Amino acid sequence: MDKLRAVLSGRDGDTDSTPNVIEAVNEASTLSWRTRVRGFAVCMGIGIFCSILGVCCLFLPKIGLILFIVFYTLGNICSLASTLFLMGPVKQLKRMFDKTRVVATVVMIVCLVLTLCAAFWWKIFALTLLFVILQAIAFAWYGLSYIPFARDAILKFFSSMCKMCIKCQCD
Repeated sequence: MDKLRAVLSGRDGDTDSTPNVIEAVNEASTLSWRTRVRGFAVCMGIGIFCSILGVCCLFLPKIGLILFIVFYTLGNICSLASTLFLMGPVKQLKRMFDKTRVVATVVMIVCLVLTLCAAFWWKIFALTLLFVILQAIAFAWYGLSYIPFARDAILKFFSSMCKMCIKCQCD
């Protein structure tokens, strides 16, 4: 039975060989569907809670902006990590770096890192807020990549809005 399981898993009957990293991660991430949905819901809930908490902290004097940045970025990281429960980490990482969403993924991750760098290392708050805005846009653009034709619809909408604005200015 072990030989059959090994052949079906792609190890070609060589039961003595050690599995590679991808196989080890796949085997370690075998959760039931119910557990996956629960993990997704909890992680997404934590992400949403952190983002809302960050917005609430924005109005605190002195440390409000720092707390906003930390909680908002942590919320985005938790929200992103929640999707790992649904598909599994390897499949999700492969999908994140598909040719259709690799730019959105890289921009999102870079903005997450630059937001924290601008807040804690460089201490330039205007730049930090710029990175937070770019982080939100990149996260939304990344999320839209999973909905068929959503990004095309958004681009057409903004294109038509720009044409209307140009037409209004010419009149």
